[in-house]
Amino acid sequence: MAIIVNGVEITDAMVQAELENHADTPSPRDAAIQQLVLHQLLLQQARESGFDTANEGQAIGALLDKELQFVPADEAACIAYYEANQQQFKQGDSAKASHILFPLGSGDELSATLARAKAEGVLAEVQANPSRFADLAREHSTCPSGKQGGDLGQFGRGQMVPEFEQAVFGTDAGQITPHLVETQFGYHIIQVNARNEGGQIAFEDIKDRLGQYLNEMAGRQAMHDYLTKLVSAAKIEGYTMPGLN
Repeated sequence: MAIIVNGVEITDAMVQAELENHADTPSPRDAAIQQLVLHQLLLQQARESGFDTANEGQAIGALLDKELQFVPADEAACIAYYEANQQQFKQGDSAKASHILFPLGSGDELSATLARAKAEGVLAEVQANPSRFADLAREHSTCPSGKQGGDLGQFGRGQMVPEFEQAVFGTDAGQITPHLVETQFGYHIIQVNARNEGGQIAFEDIKDRLGQYLNEMAGRQAMHDYLTKLVSAAKIEGYTMPGLN
């Protein structure tokens, strides 16, 4: 059965052409049809509103600029949202660290002893001269991070294996772990570059991003309401539009 939107047919060829844009959706055909229906409704509304529809994209954009009006979130609105949703603005402990990784050995006792001895030797060297940490990481580390001087960047609790995490969060910023840290990946010499305790994020630190978020949410709601109104007022034959998300 043909799909007709206020007297305008959406052909099978149009649906087939649109399908490739929705290949990663659970139901590509439904997603394609819904997109074509909404596009047609917006195009018809743009035409009724007096916009030149020779360029459909520009016409629809102009229509939406006119119709989707909302009051941008001011600081008072941001504060109100922040205070009402305190749990959303908490962060866990995080750290920045570098490491030098050595293999555990080939499985036999002699190989394991030699591997640990090498790691202990480099640990003694880096403890005696911490400024050489990055150079020694480039020279000895078997981790890809060795090319960056062992830098692992910033990470939070739960992102590293337990032994590594315990060592990092048990060491003060600017310090090197006093002993080798053994994990499933090998022996690590760890330098803790920074530590940040978790807790409530201050409003001043989040207000700009929060304002942007609230405006985006308001824009999405305005779009949802407008499209719902167009669908409700339309005569759509051959397809039942679901509720808009």
